[in-house]
Amino acid sequence: MSERVHRSVMNIKVGMFFYVLSLFLAFFSRKVFLDCLGAEFIGLTGMLMNIMSFLSVAELGIGTSIVYFLYKPLQEDNHEKINEVMSMLAYLYRCIGLVIGTCGIVVSLFFPWWFGNLTTGISLVYFAFYSFLASSVAGYIFNYKQLLVSANQKQYLVNAYFQTIGIVQSLVQILLAYYYRNLYLWVLVGLIFTVIGIIIFNIRIRQLYPWLRINLKEGRQNLKHYPEILRKTRQIFVQKIKDFILYRSDEILVGMFVSVVQVAFYGNYTIITSKLNFLVNILSDGMNAGVGNLVAEGNDKNTMKVFWELTAIRFLIVGIVVLGLLLFLQPFIVCWFGAQYRLSDLIVYLLVFNIFIFLSRGVVEMFISAHGLFSDVWAAWTELFVNLAVTLCLAPFYGIVGILLGKIISVFFIAFFWKPYFLFSRGLHKSVTVYWKGMTPYFMIFALFVAITLFLRYYIIEPQVTTLLHLAGYAIVIYPLLLLFYFFALLVITRGMKYFVARKPTIYNKLKFLPRPRG
Repeated sequence: MSERVHRSVMNIKVGMFFYVLSLFLAFFSRKVFLDCLGAEFIGLTGMLMNIMSFLSVAELGIGTSIVYFLYKPLQEDNHEKINEVMSMLAYLYRCIGLVIGTCGIVVSLFFPWWFGNLTTGISLVYFAFYSFLASSVAGYIFNYKQLLVSANQKQYLVNAYFQTIGIVQSLVQILLAYYYRNLYLWVLVGLIFTVIGIIIFNIRIRQLYPWLRINLKEGRQNLKHYPEILRKTRQIFVQKIKDFILYRSDEILVGMFVSVVQVAFYGNYTIITSKLNFLVNILSDGMNAGVGNLVAEGNDKNTMKVFWELTAIRFLIVGIVVLGLLLFLQPFIVCWFGAQYRLSDLIVYLLVFNIFIFLSRGVVEMFISAHGLFSDVWAAWTELFVNLAVTLCLAPFYGIVGILLGKIISVFFIAFFWKPYFLFSRGLHKSVTVYWKGMTPYFMIFALFVAITLFLRYYIIEPQVTTLLHLAGYAIVIYPLLLLFYFFALLVITRGMKYFVARKPTIYNKLKFLPRPRG
């Protein structure tokens, strides 16, 4: 096994381990927090965290553009060049931290108008927001080195440290919420654990990269030698704004057009979908640097083979996520949180379809990033303006449905048609018909299994399920069988899944009915 593949596998294994732990903890903690701290407070924290995400747009995509310049010196083990690039990153991230802190203070001046009618009181709003703001600023100033670790295909170290601290933090917050029900204490714990995480992680970085030397003055001076960083940053910035509006602004929009309490209701769904998206991000984060190194090697035949292999893996994961949500999301919400927290089926279908678009485009986006193709700024502007226009027109009348339609309408055509064309014409230098010929079987198989899943939900699961125990029983029996048939359909029909399974010849050779994969 090559070093690139080994590190990618390690990233995925560690990420999956912490994913499973955080998944169960998230569901349990959500129930405790809703019962002990109240839906209004949970909705408030969701909105404040989304405001922090918006302020983080000030990062401008600098991290993404600089990581691109780390792949080659890491491959060559060029410490001098790595120190040069990381010094620039340190200087820029310190500036970003100061900008975010300043903008956060300015934004907080409007809180009396936005949150003045909350029963929790405006003082709690300020305490929570400034705690979140301090954590974010500290992260930019002190935790920028995690980008070096990720570019070096050691994302598993980042996951191990920060996920462990996050799990311990959640456990402490659960206990404090249950016994004391003190909102200020709950917020303070988050800030304390942020400081602990920064200290521990930076100690580990010094052990891992003892040769790393950061010089802020040289970093500022070296910026003029890297004009491409600023050019790519300008291109990525629009993508960052668009991504925030499309994928990270839900709580803000729901709070604006519906209510703060509905933010908590909607958050019960998005906490599940975000954890599932996090599962996919584990795989993407584990493979991004590997794909970057693969593209840097310049082996076109191997690049296309890996592209189709990753596409098959991505659609297998998309099936696991989307089919599972269609089967169990509504019954789970009712059984765990209560029928009063259930949203309409239309909202769920739109939410799941939006997730499908987001997840299915992942491999194309991964290869676009690996090729450094950020010049299609017009596409990001188009998505952004269409999303804002549709949302502002529909959300006042249709609430959450209008917000989700804004996302779907703005993204669909760019994600499914323009991005593949952009990658194949500018990066892979092939006709886009190669892409569509390869992708058609995936879409057909997926559509078939969505129809089967909806039949199972309406005619088998919903009429029978009344408790979590019933739901778990049906999940244990039906879900694995559904996914098994889905996997075999991908294996028999698609070339990429054959590539993937062929990595284990002992397994592949036992499947006599399969033709040999061709390069």
